[in-house]
Amino acid sequence: MSTLVFQVVIKQWDKSQRSDADVASRDSVANAYPIQAKPEFLIFDHPCIIDQHSINFATEQSNRLNNRPLKKALLADGIIELERFIISRPANNQSLLLEYRNKDKEIIKVANSSLDKGWIQAKYNWRYRVEKRDEIFWQYEELTLNMALVTKLEEEYFIRTHVGEPHYYEDND
Repeated sequence: MSTLVFQVVIKQWDKSQRSDADVASRDSVANAYPIQAKPEFLIFDHPCIIDQHSINFATEQSNRLNNRPLKKALLADGIIELERFIISRPANNQSLLLEYRNKDKEIIKVANSSLDKGWIQAKYNWRYRVEKRDEIFWQYEELTLNMALVTKLEEEYFIRTHVGEPHYYEDND
């Protein structure tokens, strides 16, 4: 039985870290890691893994245990929402499709989104307002989703195999 793997990589920073050097530092950090999680539930009749990795450049801490909670939902029609990504199985079709919901709630199909031909990497950049200790500031985040349907689960799958050019979206709320 094939395993469905969602690997989420989150990079966070604050408004003071937008220089060219800061961008280069974030770009030097990987967007794919060894798979650390184990299957926990079934989706579309496949064991499913959600493997989360994050780094907060504002505090320069890599944290794989105390990640911010991911927004995820399984809708009544069988559609999965993971952050701003939508995963579905079209009627009478065995392939899975990946789409992106932008800040205006428009759905954008991710090109070559069928998992029949390998894994997909899609990412988006956004910012959001944070209130802390009576102060308001901007938090910036890049979220990368690596998605695969594998017949044999290998820890190094996303590192050892090649994916085409990532799909990138930018939503500044």
